[in-house]
Amino acid sequence: MMSDFSKIDSNFKVDTQIEKEDIRFYNVRQEPFAVYGLLYLDGRFRRLPEDVAKQAEADFEQWGGVHRLHDCTAGGRVRFKTDSPYIAIHAKMPFVGRMNHFALTGSAGFDMYVREEEGDRYVKTFVPYDLEDHYESIHEFSKGTMREILIHFPPYSAVSDLHIGLQESATVEAASPYRVQKPIVYYGSSITQGGCASRPGNIYTNILSRRLDADHVNLGFSGNGKGEPTMAAYIADLDMSAFVLDYDHNAFDPEHLQKTHEPFFKAVREKHPDIPVVMCTRPKIYLDKLEIRRREIVHETYERALANGDKNVYFLDGNDLMALCGNEGTVDNCHPTDFGFYSMAKAIGDVLEKVL
Repeated sequence: MMSDFSKIDSNFKVDTQIEKEDIRFYNVRQEPFAVYGLLYLDGRFRRLPEDVAKQAEADFEQWGGVHRLHDCTAGGRVRFKTDSPYIAIHAKMPFVGRMNHFALTGSAGFDMYVREEEGDRYVKTFVPYDLEDHYESIHEFSKGTMREILIHFPPYSAVSDLHIGLQESATVEAASPYRVQKPIVYYGSSITQGGCASRPGNIYTNILSRRLDADHVNLGFSGNGKGEPTMAAYIADLDMSAFVLDYDHNAFDPEHLQKTHEPFFKAVREKHPDIPVVMCTRPKIYLDKLEIRRREIVHETYERALANGDKNVYFLDGNDLMALCGNEGTVDNCHPTDFGFYSMAKAIGDVLEKVL
């Protein structure tokens, strides 16, 4: 049984407008809730330490946005079991991402899934609308029965606190562990971060997490995955089961990609000689001359790795990634739709499923 700290410390009390007399709120940073893919530092969830994000911006002379984006909660998840007949969330969000080509459900929503025998089933998107400093929402089931719950965090917004509201008499237990407990780490661009899925559960990294029953860390930085040595060193020090390198879109130009791509791969491979590494180029069917050159550079890194005896490296280009959807899989000839993300997840997942 969890302690109800709100009875001894008023700072833990959640003021709510949800009309349930028997509701009790739990901070997701307390057991038995488990948060994945995020750190909690200095009063908010973050994808990496703030000092690392600041140093990454200093690696190249041009201004960068790694620090500005590092507390967007892409890839974050909370998991637990409960027999509560309803589930509410109360989220404090310092900022919400709003864009003209990106649904608010996708940039700022929380997606809830329920674990079933055939896999995780989508149930509900909790969406902020008139947001001041927090928002809350509730989903009611037809009856109370023990369920394993997964909630995806928003990819383009910040979260300082998340509380889960359950019936006060309900049981709360830890979720079952992931089958693949060491995370898959993804490094890349706005596409990796999740733009422009209609909701968080449809980002390719989240699709793969559910398909493979695997933990993961999303280190996609919109417009700012530039292959920084700081990011290569940080990622190399992470304990992981696989690595997906996907920043073609954000390298300043082909020369910059050539300068950074192979050193980034080698930094990770040196610390992780045996894990699968998947190298991706931009998910796009029709390429101009510069884009073709970028593809060649990534493929050259792959070919040299093979020539050096690497037996666990894989290459996927845009045609592979968009094979299911063709040229109809984006919102702007760049950022995938849900269909585009599904196609990407299929291609990458088919590789990872065989080698993990």
